[in-house]
Amino acid sequence: MNPIERLCQRRELGSHLEQRRDRLRRIALSWSRNRSLADDLVQETFEKALRHFRQLRELQSFDAWLFHILHNCWMDHLRRERPCEDIETLSNTDEFATEQPQERMDIVQRVRAAIARLPLGQREVLSLVDLAGFSYAEVAMILEIPTGTVTSRISRARESLRDQLLPLTEQPRGNIVPISVAHA
Repeated sequence: MNPIERLCQRRELGSHLEQRRDRLRRIALSWSRNRSLADDLVQETFEKALRHFRQLRELQSFDAWLFHILHNCWMDHLRRERPCEDIETLSNTDEFATEQPQERMDIVQRVRAAIARLPLGQREVLSLVDLAGFSYAEVAMILEIPTGTVTSRISRARESLRDQLLPLTEQPRGNIVPISVAHA
């Protein structure tokens, strides 16, 4: 009996899916920027994974297979809905954050806004590599694109974020005034 059959017979599939729920939700949330939609996408991913579990060839590729299903659910949603959302109307609250100083929250909001302005392909690759921790090869498999495309998209995404966020490092903090300005 192969490991996949054992997994099914021991009813461990549910626990394997549940262990990945938070990672899937974070990625779905980074793509959709909508909490309820992210939850729906994860639920749809679980349903499809349960229905098509026999298609999984290797247990080692379970995570990539699951995230590939999530991506397909996301693409299906985009085709169905064709959502148009104004960046200015997005909620920038972090449900996982505790109270933080206002300055830190401002930075978090600026980073999120910068990520939201990235093209969808760059945002997908960036979230899978930097949030979910997948390798470039795994991301290529999940998104069904060449590894070179993953490399170029992540490079362009990081460059764009650097360009958008560099001014944050150059702004004076709080009541600190740069010396060149103070003596002018």
